[in-house]
Amino acid sequence: MGLTITEKIIKEHLVAGEMKKGNEIGLRIDQTLTQDSTGTMAYLQFEALGIDRVKTKRSVAYIDHNILQTGPENADDHLYIQTVAKKHGIYFSKPGNGICHQVHLERFAVPGQTIVGSDSHTPTAGGMGMLAIGAGGLDVAVAMGGGEYYITMPKVVKVNLTGKLSDMVSGKDVILAVLKHFTVKGGVGKVFEYCGEGVKSLTVPQRATITNMGAELGATTSVFPSDEKTLEFLKAQGRAEDFVELSADADAVYDEEMTINLDELEPFAACPHSPDNVVPISQLNGIKVNQVAIGSCTNSSYMDLMKVAEILEGRTVHENVSLVIAPGSKQVLTMLAENGALAKMVAAGARILESACGPCIGMGQSPSTDAVSLRTFNRNFEGRSGTVSAQVYIVSPETAAVSALTGYITDPRTLEKEINVSLPESFLINDNLIVAPAENSADVEIVRGPNIKPFPEGKALTETVEGEALIKVGDNITTDHIMPSNAKLLPYRSNIPHLSDYCLAPCDKDFPKRAKENGGGFIVGGSNYGQGSSREHAALVPLYLGIRAVLAKSFARIHRANLINNGILPLVFTKDEDYDNISQGDKLVISDAINAVKNDTIIVKNETKGTQYEMKINAADMEQKMLVCGGKLKMINSVK
Repeated sequence: MGLTITEKIIKEHLVAGEMKKGNEIGLRIDQTLTQDSTGTMAYLQFEALGIDRVKTKRSVAYIDHNILQTGPENADDHLYIQTVAKKHGIYFSKPGNGICHQVHLERFAVPGQTIVGSDSHTPTAGGMGMLAIGAGGLDVAVAMGGGEYYITMPKVVKVNLTGKLSDMVSGKDVILAVLKHFTVKGGVGKVFEYCGEGVKSLTVPQRATITNMGAELGATTSVFPSDEKTLEFLKAQGRAEDFVELSADADAVYDEEMTINLDELEPFAACPHSPDNVVPISQLNGIKVNQVAIGSCTNSSYMDLMKVAEILEGRTVHENVSLVIAPGSKQVLTMLAENGALAKMVAAGARILESACGPCIGMGQSPSTDAVSLRTFNRNFEGRSGTVSAQVYIVSPETAAVSALTGYITDPRTLEKEINVSLPESFLINDNLIVAPAENSADVEIVRGPNIKPFPEGKALTETVEGEALIKVGDNITTDHIMPSNAKLLPYRSNIPHLSDYCLAPCDKDFPKRAKENGGGFIVGGSNYGQGSSREHAALVPLYLGIRAVLAKSFARIHRANLINNGILPLVFTKDEDYDNISQGDKLVISDAINAVKNDTIIVKNETKGTQYEMKINAADMEQKMLVCGGKLKMINSVK
């Protein structure tokens, strides 16, 4: 029986467990990446491991999230990350060098290698044939220290691409079609592997858009073959020596399959407020647009923005539209400036933002009240833009640019102009904003600003776990709900005590106060609890507030792992009606908790209602040990 691409990479990197679906496996990790929103905590945790230098082939720390400096907090975090990186063998990408996933694709991604990153869109590198997985900061810290990264051996979904994309239909429309089919919950425990003749027509930037937004499926990751197109891109980046050919065997067996005929694909949009609320653009024609934002790690490549420039050339942005564009990297921005494309965009009325995440994470450019905002980003959760009442649609760069001109959501195929953009033979290579680590660690002093506070540590599991149901929330609660990440709070990502006053505030502004008054307790959630970002703060802040367990119908993959890493029990209802039976304020008790975790059957007694609920934790052996010890760091340090 042949192997899929996923299985080939896993087999090459397997250091623990057996390659059987559903088994826990440990992988050797070649590369890591962090960004500054999650990086401070990741490096504090790495320091706590007591390891002098990273053990990976390449680790890179990026500054791309907390760029706005209205006080010393962000700059202090950047200085801490720069000095800790210099000391411990990590490359440091300075502010202005670009978005982590775009830069990593350009300069560091290597086919066939593994990477974990403290950002949920790390799968972007799957467009280069990497096994690229988003994870919590602690998992990344352990990988930097040479430890295995543990996952459940995933199922593999074959996405067979046939035909070729029509003009003004893009890679963004491919992933929106996949999301329409599978939904934001349909990828849990799966890797999406793209195959077929249609793959050969897609450039690496197009593939990276697809794997990037595959994170919204809840998938472990997504991956493309490494082929002639991969080699073409690497040659243009001056990295031909990194090329490795990689494809699935002809007789590889997949767990699921779907086929997309690229010839028949049309432009799509994800409507408010979910990436899987996908409809054809043709159904939205005529909706008035107030703002258009082009960029993010999904669609800020040179190829994307060259198409935007060609669409805008000689035209003017509609008087009622604010158009902002953020090039994904210094490389992209410099090339656009040198070839005149930047001037075309500015002349049309676009505002050019820094090469950073910016509006995608609510860091500036919030729309006006009740505005319709078209964004080429990956998430349109309610309020993520910074304006709760805004209606955010996710679209391709082509749709965004054409709509910016008309003032209405417009099918880009109606543009009476032929757009021809091809991959350059060579990209502009200038890595002068990437700082290499010091040869001698002793020469570097780590600088810590006053806003950088210690991370909370988990406590060993006790025989009895009890407390109130402090809050009850519904389905698809995101990490943006659990730990908001707006422009006002991002500067405090290294200050858990400060952030604790805002935990779950979008759901209930009184939750933080109630949690503190009760000395902690339980959170009750619905399906897909914790979807979205990889931010570990969505577990660290509840840990600080004394949360010992979250009861939910199901969990998003990364958030579940973050809860376990920090010693918080992620309990799953075996009967949905039990969720209905619990009310906020109910007194809940778990007896004989340690044995219950080991036996995977947890009985939660509701003393207020006089009922009880059977719950599962589905924890692998390693996860059980972490929960009993009080988290991953406690477990590691206990065996030193």
